[in-house]
Amino acid sequence: MNNQISLNPNKVVQYLQKMPSEFRKADIIRFVKENGIRMINFMYPADDNRLKTLNFVINSEEYLDSILSYGERVDGSSLFPFIEAGNSDLYVIPRFSTAFVDPFAEIPTLTMLASFFNKEGEPLPSSPEYTLRRACQAFREVTGMEFYAMGELEYYVIAPDKGLFEATDQKGYHESAPYAKFNDFRTECMNTIAQAGGQIKYGHNEVGNFTLDGMIYEQNEIEFLPIPAEQAADNLMIAKWVIRTLAMKHDYDVTFAPKITAGKAGSGLHIHFKVMKDGQNMMVENGELSDIAKKAIAGILTYAPAITAFGNKVPTSYFRLVPHQEAPTSVCWGDRNRSVLVRVPLGWTGKGNMCATANPLEKDEPVAAPQKQTAELRSADCSADVYQLIAGMVVAARIGFEMEDALDRAKDMYVSVNIHNDENKEKLESLQSLPDSCVASADRLEEARGAFEAYDVFAPSLIDGIIKKLRKYKDANLRKKLDGQPKEMLEEVRKYWHCG
Repeated sequence: MNNQISLNPNKVVQYLQKMPSEFRKADIIRFVKENGIRMINFMYPADDNRLKTLNFVINSEEYLDSILSYGERVDGSSLFPFIEAGNSDLYVIPRFSTAFVDPFAEIPTLTMLASFFNKEGEPLPSSPEYTLRRACQAFREVTGMEFYAMGELEYYVIAPDKGLFEATDQKGYHESAPYAKFNDFRTECMNTIAQAGGQIKYGHNEVGNFTLDGMIYEQNEIEFLPIPAEQAADNLMIAKWVIRTLAMKHDYDVTFAPKITAGKAGSGLHIHFKVMKDGQNMMVENGELSDIAKKAIAGILTYAPAITAFGNKVPTSYFRLVPHQEAPTSVCWGDRNRSVLVRVPLGWTGKGNMCATANPLEKDEPVAAPQKQTAELRSADCSADVYQLIAGMVVAARIGFEMEDALDRAKDMYVSVNIHNDENKEKLESLQSLPDSCVASADRLEEARGAFEAYDVFAPSLIDGIIKKLRKYKDANLRKKLDGQPKEMLEEVRKYWHCG
């Protein structure tokens, strides 16, 4: 445990010398008293998929104990449209394990994510965080295993073009300075996210890189480590807040929008997952993808069209999900294949000692393969409610273990090469397609709602609210209508520039 603490960038972890999962109320009070903390912030997600903030001035230790124990009241109808104004009061209760020192506050402030509770003092069944918690509980009860997740957070940074070291259009992948202009901004974001508890794997420039009307548009990505699914969603919410807040301080614009402009790479929110048991990754057996992994993949593919209702929540989401791009359109999976919906990336299953080959001074001796194998759902974008999205994946994966024909389904939906190659024409015609609009996603969710409501995971009122909101866009033919009309398409893109 000390090894995990010694390099942990979270100041609360360093001071208390314990991991966040061990934080208790007494620890929070001690940290506040001994570190000159003057304010407490609660943050929580709302229907627009952004974190909201409630500020408290610490007047006394009694008041601090009160807000940590009992939280505060908020107006639920202003946060979620499915909550009626006539009976809208909710409680927000802080989760101590999410505590971090606010990196932006001039007044020393401790921030925590909070959970919603109803008037009976029970977790709000329709809240995003509780939905994911219930999904993970049901997965654990049925399979005896844990669902881990991680996100690939893609975004564009936009700033005036100074005309120096112009980058190659759409060739920005892993570009370095001086051709990449915002590497320092990205590393500042990464460091700040880590201080706020984010478990980051790495960051880099992405493909999208162009200039337009005197402005540089540069696509970046921050990828996280696989951790328990509930924490993975918290990480993504905090990360978006950090990136946007730092961008404002630098006078940059940042967008997580799924579509940026015609003919340029859009931004996705790819979610990797793995199944764990007793600290062991169950995705691999004898160096090959395991049946456990295939069952989870089969379940997620089966319900993938409905999952778009959680992960692709604005009309421009479906401008990105078009054929012959790296974004998927057909329900299938494959190894190291970026044209599929679920990709199984390289997983360090080779037997060679690559470190010794690259570094001749190291001993060339057998090494144990790291437990890094994941599978990746590539359809979602940052319009998603990340709690609903990951909860939907957890539900679908669980059903994969409940389906008798899961392995047969996995075999039928596997493709070995680019799905759009001529040799796959017959296979492509046999595969189900993802929805092409918010309206179509709502239809798919309505058809499959029983699966998501089982085990009391998704509250019926929540499903009703999602379907109603998606259908309000009336975008059934929008993609077709705007095909070949870049000006009108860009007007639509600007409507959702800061979605999620």
